[in-house]
Amino acid sequence: MIIGILGGGQLARMMVLAGTPLGLRFVVLDPAPDACAGQVAPQIVAAYDDRDGLQELAERADLITFDFENVPASSAQLLAARLPIFPPPQALDVAQDRLSEKELFGSLGIETAPHVAIDRLEDLERAVVELGFPAVLKTRRLGYDGKGQRVLRRARDAEQAWGELAGVPLILEGFIDFDGEVSMLAARTAGGDVRFYPLTRNRHAGGILRFSEPAPPPPRWTSPGAEDLETQARSASRRVLEALDYVGLLAIEFFVTEGRLIANEMAPRVHNSGHWTQDGAVTCQFENHLRAGLGWPLGDAGLRGPAAMVNLIGENPPAADVLATTGASLHSYGKTARPSRKVGHVNVVADSWEAVGERCAELRTRLDLVD
Repeated sequence: MIIGILGGGQLARMMVLAGTPLGLRFVVLDPAPDACAGQVAPQIVAAYDDRDGLQELAERADLITFDFENVPASSAQLLAARLPIFPPPQALDVAQDRLSEKELFGSLGIETAPHVAIDRLEDLERAVVELGFPAVLKTRRLGYDGKGQRVLRRARDAEQAWGELAGVPLILEGFIDFDGEVSMLAARTAGGDVRFYPLTRNRHAGGILRFSEPAPPPPRWTSPGAEDLETQARSASRRVLEALDYVGLLAIEFFVTEGRLIANEMAPRVHNSGHWTQDGAVTCQFENHLRAGLGWPLGDAGLRGPAAMVNLIGENPPAADVLATTGASLHSYGKTARPSRKVGHVNVVADSWEAVGERCAELRTRLDLVD
């Protein structure tokens, strides 16, 4: 069985590494000649909308998936006419537009931040009056890791942000005063079998995820109502999975505020906040994504034990410096250094949550990482 992957980044790379022991083979399509997944699988160097490249991918693969949600939905639909693809192109289409995402969440009774579609400056002027300050102006499409968004704190910020972002469809979101950020990862087969990973607590800096850990039991979780957050997240995720007739791994990110969850966005793919599953879960997210697409039995998504993930941004530190921390596993993506670029991550495991926290703090200090 050969799996074709649209996108050759680190997520595709880790899919290949997880699927190879299962006897699977891979081919990736990416326009960058030095795509990091191309180091571990054959690569077709072509644009995502290049018909000849897509044709070659379809001829060489038995099944298609993708490693990031900004792959053109039209390309996914073209491939879907030739051979099976997962997740479904419908999910890709919804996730590519922040307004469509929020409309889906709203139709399923999942709470979101208040929001208004913005097409003209007059729309923005009315919306800031309606939603108040602070608010966040975002591009509806192609935004990730903090890109394509501006925080508005006063009236003059709106005009400046419009000058920087105008020309594409926008959305203004009311600012959420949140206690924390979490994500729920779930894998679903075409037959409706679902596995939920433990709710994961995330910490960002500069719009980029820096740290994730499966939420340890109370009282370490300080948000009110924490014991019920897992139930809320699973319920919301199941509604989205069923509405989209979803196949594969789905991630939904939430804000936590006053003991309830507010959906922020979804990613129809394996997700950075689930990298801890490589060393901390019985079956990692990458393997369960592939199992779901193949219609194979899903693996146990439960914890092996306390674990956490620390992202490496900009450049990889010397491996020996990482491995000097007990319980640390280095996952380097084979990328060249670049400011704000995700180049790897470290998973840390221990026998207790306290020990995981101590080891992560030691690691961040040793590597001088942003906390």
